[in-house]
Parts: sequence; structure tokens; C-alpha cells
Amino acid sequence: MTTATDTSVTVSAAAAKRIGSILATEPGKKALRVTVSGGGCSGFQYGFELAGDANEDDLVLERDGIIVYIDSISLMYMEGSEIDFVDDLIGQSFQIKNPNATAACGCGTSFSI
Repeated sequence: MTTATDTSVTVSAAAAKRIGSILATEPGKKALRVTVSGGGCSGFQYGFELAGDANEDDLVLERDGIIVYIDSISLMYMEGSEIDFVDDLIGQSFQIKNPNATAACGCGTSFSI
């Protein structure tokens, strides 16, 4: 487990606030886990789930009292990214602003490199 104090992946204030409000209603959950896996309409897709303790290979991001875990494999695809939360007319969602993505689907949950 690596605790990040200066990392190339960041968490926006909006995402931190939303993660905090979700975790407040989920006893036993300590963090949001963000993963990258094969699939989706563009080749890779992001996954979001609530988690308890960190795994040994997790990067641990902290912002405004909340924690985000990213495993070492997913981190390779997310370097330079920002984890954000968007609330607009279309709906609410966590979105990854990934400078490495060469294409993305309309919903923002899948991408290609």
C-alpha cells in the first residue's frame, strides 16, 4: 500500500464531497475503489465500488478526509487523471478526466489508449 501525498492522479473537491456523503451511509466502508478493466465500448472501462481496507498494492489518495484506492495495474492507465463528480441535466456520475485516453464513449465510463 502506497499513500500518495504528491501523485499524478487527483481527486476533485466535488468528487471528495460526494464520496464523503456516500460513505457516511455505508457502515464498514472506508473508501471508494477505482479500477480499470478490459471491456466497454472503447476497450477499457472504469469501475467504482465502495471498499473497506486497502489492498497491499493499492495507491491510497486522500482529499478532504476521504480516501480513494487505485490498484497498481489500474494506476498505469490513469497517470495524470482527475477523478471528478459531475451533476448536470443528464445526471450524476463519477468521471475520470484521463489525458492518456485517445477515445471515450459518450457516458465517460469506457476509453481507449
